Amino acid sequence: MKSIVAGQRAVGSDEFAELALGVDSELFAGVVGESAAEYRARMDVAVEVLADLRREDPELAAYAERLMDSAPRTLRVARRSGVRRSSAVLGVAA
Repeated sequence: MKSIVAGQRAVGSDEFAELALGVDSELFAGVVGESAAEYRARMDVAVEVLADLRREDPELAAYAERLMDSAPRTLRVARRSGVRRSSAVLGVAA
């Protein structure tokens, strides 16, 4: 059986959901190996999109929230590994 949505053929169930619902699951579920900066940027966008979905399509918003909740813990928490903070003060005293 072919899964065709809006004239495009879906390869798998994730792609079918993306085409049918108009939501990229990776936006809410995350991507393996994303950096902390990528995570923060993705989450900033996901929060904005989720706010819009709650107003416009509560059922789709619930689906997006389930995707966020189902993401592995390592994808839901910004990783601090590799991030170094310096206690040095930069600048010139007057």
